[in-house]
Amino acid sequence: MTNTSNITPRHLWIVGVLSLLWNSIGALDYVMTQTKNKAYMAAGNFSQAQLDYFYSLPTWMILAWATAIWASMLGSVLLLFKRKLSAPVFLVSLIGVVLSNVYNYGLSNGYEILGGASAAAFSATIFLIAVALYLYARKMSHKGVLN
Repeated sequence: MTNTSNITPRHLWIVGVLSLLWNSIGALDYVMTQTKNKAYMAAGNFSQAQLDYFYSLPTWMILAWATAIWASMLGSVLLLFKRKLSAPVFLVSLIGVVLSNVYNYGLSNGYEILGGASAAAFSATIFLIAVALYLYARKMSHKGVLN
C-alpha cells in the first residue's frame, strides 16, 4: 500500500513557483522605490506628485508594505519547502497588504495620486492574490501536504 500523504501534488509546485515569481516583482519594486533608484523610477513614468507620495510615506506604512512584501516572499519559499508555517506567514503578509491599502485609499489621497480606478484595481488584484495564497497554504496544511 502506498502512503499518499507523502505525495506532493503538482499544483503545489506550480503555485509555489508562480507565487515566488509574483512576489519577486513586488520585492524588486519595494527595493527600487525605497532606494529611490532613478532609472527604475524613471522607467515607471511616475509624475512628480507620485514620486513625492512614495518618498514621503509614513514609517508605519513603509513597515506595512515591507511586511506585505517580505512575508509573502518567505511564505512562497516555505510553501516550496512544504512547511506549515507558510499559512501564518501568508496571513501576516495579507495583514500588511490590508494596512497598505487602508493608508493608500483611506488615510491619504493615494487614490488620486496613484492613478484612480486603475491603481485601485491593481491593489485589489494584489489583495485577492494575497488572500488566495493564504487560503491555499492553509488548505494544503489541513490536508497534511505541509509539514
